[in-house]
Amino acid sequence: MLLPHCIFITGATSGFGEACARRAVREGAKVVIAGRRQERLHALEQELGDAALAVRLDVRDPEAVRRAFDALPSPFDAIDALVNNAGLALNLAPLQDVPPEELETMVDTNIKGMIYCTRAALPGMIARNRGHIVNIGSTAGSYPYPGAHVYGGTKAFVKQFSLNLRADLLGKRIRVTAVEPGMAETEFSLTRFHGDRAQAAAVYDGLTPLSPSDVAETIWWVLTRPPHVNVNRIELMPVMQAFSALAVHREPA
Repeated sequence: MLLPHCIFITGATSGFGEACARRAVREGAKVVIAGRRQERLHALEQELGDAALAVRLDVRDPEAVRRAFDALPSPFDAIDALVNNAGLALNLAPLQDVPPEELETMVDTNIKGMIYCTRAALPGMIARNRGHIVNIGSTAGSYPYPGAHVYGGTKAFVKQFSLNLRADLLGKRIRVTAVEPGMAETEFSLTRFHGDRAQAAAVYDGLTPLSPSDVAETIWWVLTRPPHVNVNRIELMPVMQAFSALAVHREPA
């Protein structure tokens, strides 16, 4: 088993990121918890104690990302795992009905933010010849559904970026994994539906979805494989979720 010493987690103020931070600290790791919501960051840092360092960060800003990584104090500067968790979906309407700024926010967060953070973390990992990049994808990157146009496209990018990065790092002791959850009850749907709690709750009616801790356990399992083992991709769904049939529209005779 390979235990990470210091993990940088984006999107750590809720959902998978928050659960991952708690899981890692429970096992003795240090964590850098990054996110935009200062009050939540402070509360989580207070809860986790000296093992955590809170960094207020918008991953969409490349200069802010660079400064955040450059300013990390010891021992939090020796990052041996990066969990690119920051991401979101906005709207479920057809593409032509979604405001352009919402489309840009998904691309800037889910794709560009992941690239900026990975680019910032890699030099130190390469210098130490040790590290693990974990990118949080989605089953939406493999299986389409109506309204997932840009969101699903960004998660398909996460999958392919992760595989290409593995090829790029061949010969270095740096692992890369895409973790791809299906339906999970976090703030994901609340964000997608602009705070409409009833609409968000309806997504999970009648089934038991994945929980943040389910996904955090999967991330921790991936991180703690023997050092010669790389998990390229891992996909998980609730038991009551599966793949849809291929849709066919038939015109009236």
